[in-house]
Amino acid sequence: MASASDSWMKEYNEAMKLADDISGMISERSSFPASGPETQRHASAIRRKITILGTRLDSLQSLLSKLPVKSEKDMNRRKDMLANLRSKVNQMASTLNMSNFANRDSLLGPDIKPDAMSRTVGLDNSGLVGLQRQIMKEQDEGLEKLEETVISTKHIALAVNEELNLHTRLIDDLDQHVDVTDSRLRRVQKNLAILNKRTKGGCSCLCMLLSVVGIVVLVVVIWLLVKYL
Repeated sequence: MASASDSWMKEYNEAMKLADDISGMISERSSFPASGPETQRHASAIRRKITILGTRLDSLQSLLSKLPVKSEKDMNRRKDMLANLRSKVNQMASTLNMSNFANRDSLLGPDIKPDAMSRTVGLDNSGLVGLQRQIMKEQDEGLEKLEETVISTKHIALAVNEELNLHTRLIDDLDQHVDVTDSRLRRVQKNLAILNKRTKGGCSCLCMLLSVVGIVVLVVVIWLLVKYL
């Protein structure tokens, strides 16, 4: 039968393996775009695993206080191991802007109270697995809500884009009608200028003709007066 110390080391090794897995996922973030659903899912998966790891660290801390002390040196060694691992987790959490990991609201979501972590004290492996599954379920529900929000936003964006395209087409049609009207107006103005010029020329000819007729009439009158006087 495995001793309590062996069980503690087994739990610690599993926590270390999970920490390495999280570290690898953080390194993979550079291959994802700056934003988008896939990036959000990947970041949420990392947060979820950090939450699980935090639960295991609390469990290890609780188990450590119950271990039979073989020696002061062995106890200090385990404490240092646990402190180093917790420090590593805090660094990974800070990479995701998790407000120092001690703030469990950012890890467990708004529906999980901070004192929920105190329930891990005294839980066996089965209880811890159940708690982890509950946390994972809540994280999945959060992702589903996020996906619904993204889809709704996408539909709104498509509707706005369609409306903008319609207004753009209307503006283009209006510009085309304005151009046609302007062209017609220019032609009308040109025709009016030609007509005005012709009208002025016709008036000059008429005035000249009337002047000639007047002169002829005047000459005839003078001739008649000279002849009969």
